[in-house]
Amino acid sequence: MGERVLLYVEDEDAAVFLLETALKEAGIQVELYRVSDGEQALAFLRGSGAYAKAPMPDLILLDLNLPRKNGLEVLAEMQSDELLRNIVVIVFTSSALSADRRRSLALGAREYITKPSSFDGFVEAVKIACSRLPVQ
Repeated sequence: MGERVLLYVEDEDAAVFLLETALKEAGIQVELYRVSDGEQALAFLRGSGAYAKAPMPDLILLDLNLPRKNGLEVLAEMQSDELLRNIVVIVFTSSALSADRRRSLALGAREYITKPSSFDGFVEAVKIACSRLPVQ
């Protein structure tokens, strides 16, 4: 079986660097892909345009505060698409608003994780999120 595929939808380069570092620190082996806005995320998932050869992810870590289409819009479109609605999505965001949490979970996110401010907390959050990856 090939490596598990993780798609990180995040517009901030620093957060992507933190995720890559946390994955190494936690010893989590994944094939990591990154897109930086909601429209790219949907193109990746649908294999359209520049993403024609993109693999279907086993897990999506989705930020809410994205350009072009925000994370809630991405979740809503995924829910309305039979081919995408069963992909495991974990909202991984800086928003601690209970309304964002409720709406994300109502739109099909499996979990809602607020990004911790410390690196150790970030590593733990990544471990929790990646526990949703299928077993190899």
